[in-house]
Amino acid sequence: MLQTTTLTFLNDLKANNTKAWFDANRTAYEAARADFIQFVGKLIDGLNEQDPAIAETPLQPKSCIFRINRDVRFSANKSPYKTNFGAWFNKGGKKLESAGYYFNLEPGKCFVAGGMYMPEAAVLTAIRQEIDYNAEEFERLLTQPSFTKHFNGLSRGEALQRPPKGYAADNPAIEYLKLKSFTASYNLPDSALTKPTLAKQVLDGFAALQPLVAFLNRAVS
Repeated sequence: MLQTTTLTFLNDLKANNTKAWFDANRTAYEAARADFIQFVGKLIDGLNEQDPAIAETPLQPKSCIFRINRDVRFSANKSPYKTNFGAWFNKGGKKLESAGYYFNLEPGKCFVAGGMYMPEAAVLTAIRQEIDYNAEEFERLLTQPSFTKHFNGLSRGEALQRPPKGYAADNPAIEYLKLKSFTASYNLPDSALTKPTLAKQVLDGFAALQPLVAFLNRAVS
């Protein structure tokens, strides 16, 4: 579970996203960050038990979380801070491009997700080839009850309109082959965030994603 003070800090930051306010409330930030880090530690412990690839990677909570500072160099939004805490768990750690799991903490926008987002060209080619060769297996893992209980298929936000080069329009897996990202997610209500069952709820979602994550990592191994 997370502390209500952590959610309060994120709500306050959203309403006061300036360096002056952040500096004046740094103690509250450090407390919220520490709370999130301890929760991320619980998720790592759970993932070590349910995903062998994660167990082989000595993930540390601080290496899984993202910086709160925004890169505003190329953004029209010049707000200096993110209004969420995010953590990414993957085989090999954040410096390795591999499929994994993500938890986003933001009041009103909390979600559990996993897969691989916008892989580089060579990795995307390898994933598409793996799906083409094993279309029935890929379809099966996306329709098993443990997956569909949590997720409504893969996100199609980055999908191509036409088949990618080298694939025919009548390929049985063409709708998957058009994807440029291979991710699934579901939202969590704010009411779940401060309950003792939160870690289990998130880990249940990660467990449902594990076959997809393993398939994607097999493609690029």
